[in-house]
Amino acid sequence: MSGRACRETGSAHQGRGRGCVAGAADSAGAYPVVVSGEGGPGEGGPAEGGPAEGGPAGGGEIPPEHRFDDLVDEIVAVAGVTPPRGGGGFGRSGLRFQNKIFAMLVRGRLVLKLPAERVDALIADGEGVRFDANKGTPMKEWFSLDPESGLGWLALAREALDFARSGR
Repeated sequence: MSGRACRETGSAHQGRGRGCVAGAADSAGAYPVVVSGEGGPGEGGPAEGGPAEGGPAGGGEIPPEHRFDDLVDEIVAVAGVTPPRGGGGFGRSGLRFQNKIFAMLVRGRLVLKLPAERVDALIADGEGVRFDANKGTPMKEWFSLDPESGLGWLALAREALDFARSGR
């Protein structure tokens, strides 16, 4: 825990120094703070369009690495979830549930393990593509979110976590 307090709520932030930020940086390079909680939008959770919950990453928005850090800060509070280990190799940026990767950041894109049917539906909706880990063979249960997608990262990560919990 970093011990920093949110400027709006006074509550402590967990994480690696960036806290919960949203929107474009101001002229001084600072990001405005977004109040975030346990639920999703409308449930006291991260504001829509915030780093972990929605809004496309392009067009001067928050870099994907910062959005992923904010996602990690939100979801590591869940029992059984561990943050990325770092280092080298596959899964170095992976969020894990009981040592199984369910979400990671790869080449600036959020990558999630979801049921094959859900991956098919997201692709059909134009939200991204199957993840292939540079091996040339797309994986049926791994989805790479398009950086311009408006889908919320936190909501998708929770879906992936639920899938990991199911043991399938």
